[in-house]
Amino acid sequence: MLALDAVLFEVARLFLWPVTLGVLLCFVYAVWSLGAFGVEALQRRGDAARVLVLRTPAAARASQEQMELAVLKQLEGVRLCSRVAPMLGLIATMIPMGPALVAVASGESRGVAQSLAPAFASVIVALASASIAFVVHTVRRRWLMRELVAVLDAREAA
Repeated sequence: MLALDAVLFEVARLFLWPVTLGVLLCFVYAVWSLGAFGVEALQRRGDAARVLVLRTPAAARASQEQMELAVLKQLEGVRLCSRVAPMLGLIATMIPMGPALVAVASGESRGVAQSLAPAFASVIVALASASIAFVVHTVRRRWLMRELVAVLDAREAA
């Protein structure tokens, strides 16, 4: 049983850098999305019902289902970021807990601090990323749904 525990411990440690990189990528993507969201908010200022995304030649011929799919595609990145970032943050927090618990058992408080400081930093960055992405997703979804309704209403009126 100890050999299996050691193997699982080593496999878990292998995930630390990829997961930390994933957290950092989520943060960069969330900040980039926030910037794009700010630009779009400025473009929409004054006319909240303005059609920006669904105003393409392809959208003019697209069915309602195709336009809904285009809306989902527009939101997919921020939605994934808002859902995946907290999970990555939890993983990045849990992996260093093993060495921290070993340090606690050994009475090495410095080892505990060295293990847990990056773990908590990772979860904070991941939660910040998820929060930003969630806000961007929520507001952009409302904007895009309003656009979809405006396009469909214009079709019916024509």
